[in-house]
Amino acid sequence: MNEIVNNGSDWLPVVFIGLMGIAVLAYAILDGYDLGVGILLPMGEQDEPERDTMIASIGPFWDANETWLVLAVGILLIAFPPAHSLILMHLYIPVALMLVGLIMRGVAFDFRAKAAVDHKLTWDRTFKIGSLITTLTQGYMLGQYVMGFDYSVSSLLFCLLSALGVTAAYSYIGATWLVLKTEGELQTRVIRWARRAGRAALLGVISVSIINPLVNPGVFDRWFNYPLVMFVLLIPAVCFLGFIFNDILLKRLPKDNDRHSALPFFITTAIFTMCFSGIGFSFYPYIVPGELTIWEAASARNSLQFILVGALIVIPMILLYTAFSYHVFRGKATQLDYH
Repeated sequence: MNEIVNNGSDWLPVVFIGLMGIAVLAYAILDGYDLGVGILLPMGEQDEPERDTMIASIGPFWDANETWLVLAVGILLIAFPPAHSLILMHLYIPVALMLVGLIMRGVAFDFRAKAAVDHKLTWDRTFKIGSLITTLTQGYMLGQYVMGFDYSVSSLLFCLLSALGVTAAYSYIGATWLVLKTEGELQTRVIRWARRAGRAALLGVISVSIINPLVNPGVFDRWFNYPLVMFVLLIPAVCFLGFIFNDILLKRLPKDNDRHSALPFFITTAIFTMCFSGIGFSFYPYIVPGELTIWEAASARNSLQFILVGALIVIPMILLYTAFSYHVFRGKATQLDYH
């Protein structure tokens, strides 16, 4: 702890862990909803028009959404190379499987529109399976991170729970995105999906919130030390209220003139932000729980100063083109068209 305090005067690692946190959160929200849409694709032959509309809702955005994952991994590699090596050493296989899932999604997205009509359903299934592989591996990796890369039976069971919880959470934000982007019969259908996925995600969040402090004494002390406990418990309280309010709101949708159709997505975004804040609060200043602090893992100060200049140029550009694309393609999804 003394080393943490002494190194705390160096603010550059704090800036970079903040930038990496923003990138990870942006990825979880933005790529989270398009992964969720992939998971929710109905596979009946009669559902082809609905699948077309659902994929059209993410068509202009999904490639750009993955930029945030590249940015987060890039910051980890350049700003915290020892942590990058240590984390990937433990997660090499799930990372490889995640990349397989992402490749399956990319190939299927393009080929579904170019292949023979008889093969379109096959590519839609490939897109769905790729989405599931991606979300399950990401949830497993989150579980391993929380458990300190432990491979005991209890830890692996927790990782399985985390994998299912993250998949439910992505399905939840994907369904609320579709509430915003669709209309008519499909919108009514995805509202039901959103309520079910939200309840599953809530169970996952509650389970992780109970287990994490029990298996990590440092996390327990961080959350339940008086008087800090009076303030930090607002995070799970707000998160829980968000789930409840969203479920009540979804029950009352759709409304005339499509009123409030955007609200469930933004509430879900707030829930994701609260959950992410809780994880960050639990482990800061460790970048590898119990092993490496951000100061111990940081690159040389001169390197970080040089990288910061590039980051301050690149990140605003990503934000600008992301905002521009969402502005251009605002409104309801229409039939996906390839020229």
